[in-house]
Amino acid sequence: MATAARTPVGEGTGPLDRLRALHREGRLAHAYPEVPGLLAELASTGDPAGPPAPDLVRAGQLLARLDPGEVLAEHPGTDVFTVAVTGHSTLSGLTAPLTAELARHGLLLRAHSGDFGSWFRDLQDTGSELYAAGADLALCVLDAHVVFDELPHPWLVADVERVAAAKLALIGSLAERYVAHGGGTLVLNTLPLQRSHARRLVDAGSRARLGIVWREFNAGLLRLAAAHDRVHVIDLDPLAASCGPVSEPRLAAYAKVLLGDELLSCYAREIGHLARGLRGRAKKVLVVDLDNTLWDGILGDDGAEGIAAATTYRGEAFGRFQKAVGQLGAQGVLLAVCSKNDREPVLKVLRDHPDMALRESDFVRINANWDPKDGNLLDIAQRLNLGVDSLVFADDSAFECGLVARSLPAVAVVRLDDEPALHVERLLADGWFDVPELTAEDRVRAEQYRTDAARQDLQESAGSMEEYLAGLGVRVSFSPVREHEIARVSQVTLRTNQFNLTTERLQQADVRALLDSPGRLVLAIRSADRFGENGLVGAVLISIDEGGGSWRIDNALLSCRVFARGIEQACLAAVLRQARDSGAAEVHARYRPTAKNRRVRGLYPSLGFAETGEGGDGTVSFRHHLAEESLPGVPAHIELTAEFTARQD
Repeated sequence: MATAARTPVGEGTGPLDRLRALHREGRLAHAYPEVPGLLAELASTGDPAGPPAPDLVRAGQLLARLDPGEVLAEHPGTDVFTVAVTGHSTLSGLTAPLTAELARHGLLLRAHSGDFGSWFRDLQDTGSELYAAGADLALCVLDAHVVFDELPHPWLVADVERVAAAKLALIGSLAERYVAHGGGTLVLNTLPLQRSHARRLVDAGSRARLGIVWREFNAGLLRLAAAHDRVHVIDLDPLAASCGPVSEPRLAAYAKVLLGDELLSCYAREIGHLARGLRGRAKKVLVVDLDNTLWDGILGDDGAEGIAAATTYRGEAFGRFQKAVGQLGAQGVLLAVCSKNDREPVLKVLRDHPDMALRESDFVRINANWDPKDGNLLDIAQRLNLGVDSLVFADDSAFECGLVARSLPAVAVVRLDDEPALHVERLLADGWFDVPELTAEDRVRAEQYRTDAARQDLQESAGSMEEYLAGLGVRVSFSPVREHEIARVSQVTLRTNQFNLTTERLQQADVRALLDSPGRLVLAIRSADRFGENGLVGAVLISIDEGGGSWRIDNALLSCRVFARGIEQACLAAVLRQARDSGAAEVHARYRPTAKNRRVRGLYPSLGFAETGEGGDGTVSFRHHLAEESLPGVPAHIELTAEFTARQD
């Protein structure tokens, strides 16, 4: 008699089934490192032009039942992200998608929810959860009823204008209060105007005036983000347009659910993008396939004359995708190619084909060969001196996407398909490259990486590293951060992982607060060489005790683009000498280890610091006694200009 084989629970099933099995078995906390990959697979099944996949929200319902303490007990290094939520209506539909969206970006949600309709009290009371220490985000979720519920009956457009102006002033004052007393980022949102409100006016002229008043009100909300570094405003209008109705009438009437579950799921996705950016996890490189991704057709089979990115209906869809890719590239996203093709035909198409909106010069790296794509992605990351977690990979092949997802789980995979009209939506759905603010350095980043090829040629032609550095002509400017550099310094702390001695992340408001604090120095590192300007590439943060007898280096950071040039030695040598010349007796420093900054473990000892202790979390403390014989010098190949007093400009 045949005996049926028993399949272990959770094996051979989809990602949601796997999560359910882990939850049933009580092993979800233990297996938490698997969660981001499972959620990434679920997210890829959604409509790129609509709300997140329903199964992703179902997964969030499971994860929301998980005690964050259990996860931390199993995996102490898990990144916890604390969110306090308040609002005007019922927001229970936000918890599950918010949990899932943060988890798929590697963030463990610790949530605090206010009472129904308590948004004003929570923002007014500096003792509320919104102001609690450790809250990364304070979400104040509002809807149009905060205005319409205060109108007289019956009402006119003039009444809406009056109430909306008062409400905008109130929200603005509460935002200022949060910025002054809160520690995180306050998230507001625009308020979609629903058809049921506008249609209560029977004449077209009144409806038009209402539209004007309402758009001016929402524009005022958006301006709050421009006025405050720690205020972010999510525009719900485009989300409502793509995610479905703002609310469901019966739930709105009976349960006060004034923002529907699908809209809240889209809102949660935006919060995930914001949280990732605040943690410095924005991606840096977009790697694209070519055949049926960047153009219609297969170059090896159809030849250059048989592919299209214009002139045909399908070709025009690929052309739109190329322009979207180029738009990202113009804002500092590095573009690269990973294609199974012969290199020379690919280069000829990128140089000469009349349909191409993207050309060879738009890419910092072109890997066109027949090697496995996961290996090519590793090569691209190594050539750019970046981790693979900086990469986003877009391909139409399910096999290639699956290969990369399995072998390089840190790479974000954009799974395209045979419908090119959806390529743009799939690429942009997850905001992989979103940053708090675009800096001047971002806009010229691609050109800076292209000049690195010339530096590499010089290095390969030099007889030794000393000869290479001498020929490079490195110039370094080291001085206090200026006002226009605050955004870039914040970005350096958020996005630098390898040469980051403590990996403490600073928002713009944090940098500005340090600049305004007595006894604190925030010094910017700027570099250039014979091939051009590198811009602001690092920073050193210093605390000086009240008497000046002791200095402490709170952190030192340097972009991976300028590693191995002696820049860090030059700047820290200047710090030590300035401390001694100012009368200090010692300089303290510390190093906190992470998975990515191990290469700088020996930096301080190499500069004459002595180790003084190690904490329970692995943080190592150092001290330099500033004896003349132990002070490091500036490398001979570097021309250093150092100032420690802020310029008045």
